[in-house]
Amino acid sequence: MEKVILLVEDNPDDAELARIAFDEANVANRLLVAKDGVEALDYLFARGAHAGRDPHNLPSIVLLDLNLPKVDGREVLQAIRENEITRALPVVVLTTSAEPLDVDTSYALGVNSYIQKPVDFEQFVWAVKQVGLYWLVLNQPQHGG
Repeated sequence: MEKVILLVEDNPDDAELARIAFDEANVANRLLVAKDGVEALDYLFARGAHAGRDPHNLPSIVLLDLNLPKVDGREVLQAIRENEITRALPVVVLTTSAEPLDVDTSYALGVNSYIQKPVDFEQFVWAVKQVGLYWLVLNQPQHGG
């Protein structure tokens, strides 16, 4: 089964920067971009445009922006943690906000890590590479979800 990285990001520039960073880091996983919370949940729960997908074939990691159209990142995170199949899925918030309330709320909802997006291109690429290295290479995922 192919393991994908699900990037939930409505800003096409940030999505492209993440794609470049993973390419530069030689991350083999395919990057799948969901442009809003609805699209992300449809993919994860195999509904809507993704109705034919096996819902047990989960991504390796979800990189989640908080400020999304339709359904925001907090609601996506809550839905992931409330579902038995996706509960153990690694979720990293990657967002522009460093507001303590956003950080605290994300952790209260069960996020694995919270990263503020660097504004500088090189720092952004470096941060995404580190995320890929840790979560896709070093981290030992839970088996059996």
